Amino acid sequence: MSTVVPLHRPVSSTSPARAEPLWREAVGTELRRERAERAERLVDVADRAGVSVQYLSEIERGRKEASSEVLAAVAGALDLTVAELAGRTSTRLGRPSAPNGTVRLAA
Repeated sequence: MSTVVPLHRPVSSTSPARAEPLWREAVGTELRRERAERAERLVDVADRAGVSVQYLSEIERGRKEASSEVLAAVAGALDLTVAELAGRTSTRLGRPSAPNGTVRLAA
């Protein structure tokens, strides 16, 4: 059986408690970063992904928890796979992928 990883790290008395960002916020930040680097407008990416501009904006701001289908559509509109998006997000959070390159997400 695989190793169980705790969801919350214990906070030591020497370091201040720091709230971890929500996954939806981190993914949204990564989507916005990628879109901005490509100098794309919200409307263009939303059209290619088949979602409304308002919904894409809410995803990018971490306000909406997008389904896997919507994430795949938005990532695809930015020429990314969901695995690439998850890997980048994980790396930016300071938690690199597992040694074999996989990203583990809890449901």
